[in-house]
Amino acid sequence: MSRTRRATPSTGSAITSSPWVVVAIGVIVMVVLLVVALGSVRGRRTLPASPTDPAMSLPELPTAAATSPGVTGGPPSTAARPVVPGLSPRSTVLPARPTPAGSTGGPRGEERPASPPPPPPAPPSAVTGRYAVVSSFDGGFIGEVRLVNTGGTPHGWTVRLTFPQGRLVTAWVEGAEQGTFGFDGGVVTYRSGVDLAAGASVPVRFHLERTGTTRPQSCTVDGVTCAGL
Repeated sequence: MSRTRRATPSTGSAITSSPWVVVAIGVIVMVVLLVVALGSVRGRRTLPASPTDPAMSLPELPTAAATSPGVTGGPPSTAARPVVPGLSPRSTVLPARPTPAGSTGGPRGEERPASPPPPPPAPPSAVTGRYAVVSSFDGGFIGEVRLVNTGGTPHGWTVRLTFPQGRLVTAWVEGAEQGTFGFDGGVVTYRSGVDLAAGASVPVRFHLERTGTTRPQSCTVDGVTCAGL
């Protein structure tokens, strides 16, 4: 009896008949590829991370260098300047200074500069005067101021008479060189043309009208009140 040969299934038919074999082969291939990829990534040299930009910082304000009194040169002291009350470290406005007692303060507490002292009074003139009425008539009169130089040197002089109203007709120096005169705002002014010699005397006369009185409100010679009023 002849033996019948059993037919063995081929590899292709086995794979086709068993789908899980294909899946297993695919999984193995993917695992191999993943292992190769990880090895290549680890083998690469990683670049250093780019440094981040440093944060911008403001410069510190310099502290005022203080040196010891009487010492020159050497490193400046690190002592900080004392903080003025009412100021922030970066403030540029100084606080108002208090007004000292007895002084007149200006606006916002500022101290006004002290006024200069008044000039010393002028020494009294050596030329003195005495007022008198020479003559009077209807509507006017003639008055005079008799000048005397009591000093030891020649002096110039200025006579002033004040009346509430009226007008000046003329003025002159009796028996001496004439000066200059004027009438403004009720004030008669006569200035000497030459200096009055030491010990000399001279009368200055005025013709006035419609003054209403022969007595002036004031009479001065170089600022000193005349006698005879």
